[in-house]
Amino acid sequence: MNPSESRRTFAIISHPDAGKTTLTEKLLLAGGAIHLAGEVRARGNNRRARSDWMKIEQQRGISVTSSVMTFERPSSTGETLTFNLLDTPGHEDFSEDTYRTLTAVDSAVMVIDAAKGIEAQTRKLFEVCRLRSVPIATFINKVDREGLDPFVLLDEVADKLALDVTPMNWPIGMGGIYEGLFDFRRNTLSRPDKTDEHLTGLDDPRLETLVSPEGAARLREEAELALGGYGGFDLAAYRHGDQTPVFFGSALREYGVDALIGAIGDYAPPPRQQPAIPRPITPDEGNVSGFIFKVQANMNPQHRDRIAFLRVCSGKFRRGMKLKQVQTGKTIAINSPIFFFAQDRELAETALPGDIIGIPNHGVLRVGDTLTEGEAITFTGIPNFAPEILRRIRLLDPTKTKQLRTALVDMAEEGVTQLFKPLVGSQWIVGVVGQLQLEVLISRLQAEYNVAAEFEPAPFETARWLSADDPADLKAFMEGRGGAMAEDRDGAPVFLARDAWEVNYVAERAPKVRFSATRERASA
Repeated sequence: MNPSESRRTFAIISHPDAGKTTLTEKLLLAGGAIHLAGEVRARGNNRRARSDWMKIEQQRGISVTSSVMTFERPSSTGETLTFNLLDTPGHEDFSEDTYRTLTAVDSAVMVIDAAKGIEAQTRKLFEVCRLRSVPIATFINKVDREGLDPFVLLDEVADKLALDVTPMNWPIGMGGIYEGLFDFRRNTLSRPDKTDEHLTGLDDPRLETLVSPEGAARLREEAELALGGYGGFDLAAYRHGDQTPVFFGSALREYGVDALIGAIGDYAPPPRQQPAIPRPITPDEGNVSGFIFKVQANMNPQHRDRIAFLRVCSGKFRRGMKLKQVQTGKTIAINSPIFFFAQDRELAETALPGDIIGIPNHGVLRVGDTLTEGEAITFTGIPNFAPEILRRIRLLDPTKTKQLRTALVDMAEEGVTQLFKPLVGSQWIVGVVGQLQLEVLISRLQAEYNVAAEFEPAPFETARWLSADDPADLKAFMEGRGGAMAEDRDGAPVFLARDAWEVNYVAERAPKVRFSATRERASA
């Protein structure tokens, strides 16, 4: 067996407040990466999940950046598996970060609030997974509270997401009448006191002694309908992205979490083939290759660190290796790569396909970069997105101009913001996808760079990258619109528009020029 077959690299996606970060911590607890579930419910400054480390995340109780956490756990056959869990922002204003994170995983867990069903952001994130054929397991959370009927929830997943669903366990009542979960795979009853009882099946007479007679009757009736009405689990259909195994549970109470992580170990795919130019890369290739899907500054503000997150796609990485940065042609020695174990870090001596390693660097590596042992390949599908909100920043202390520029460049390199330099005028323009990103930007300027600033309106609302088959056509277009032209940090031409209507209007009258809402680092 290829050693990378033991890797399970997955993301957790959900609408805000569905319980994603709580589930993340309980998976870490189950995997031994953390030792006290009370870390979530501790008092004072400790009242937060280990994956939420920014000040604004702690204040608001939301995730606004992706986190990477690694832990090990034995599979059902006794083999030790390495899980690389990527926690993603749930808020739609941070969909860019989530999108890029989903390029680095081989499967995903979709968390749904049992009382709310499929919500808008869940649907958007699912569509991103579908574009890349990422297999999805579904965790219907908060069954210990009042919620929608389990059949309604299953049908909603099937209808709204066009997925085949197969229940892997079943709740015995919900909310005030909740009595436990019955695992169809293992014929196991998990009770609210967290004890597990192994039965011979649904017809085991012991069931009446473990739950109420009403609960036993309800379980048998509903389970018969569920098992007959929905197809059985099909591993090939799941891995192809056509079927989702559904687990009911409660992340907060740790109901169903063990069954979920067990299924990820047993069924989720090991590292998959990755799209690249001029050819796709398979995990069994001998030479090391990987791509940067995320950059994060100041995870440790005391050390002003800057970490680039590399998804290893092929080969066996060893600490100290020299890898080629394909976009620049430079060779980089990776001397201090790190693994992330919740908030803790360890030096990564080796890493296999599917692993995520952090590479400390100072502005050398950027989102979308490819690293290889020398071959000129470029991983694709890791774009920047055109902003829908453009703002100028006004410093409250004019002596902090240098610090402001450093901060803006750092966060643009992370992919948190876009940074544009107008061809006319000297004031840079910051672009974001959602309003909350602006609040995060101001918060981080103050907390991490000691820069007090506020936003001012810009005369533009959105932006598009420009290209043309004939450089003369592009030059002619730009010469006529100097006041609306800018460059991004790579010097690529950008058209700034007052609104989407203007973008369409101008594009119709310049058919030889392409207006793009995304741009990949590969094309830099």
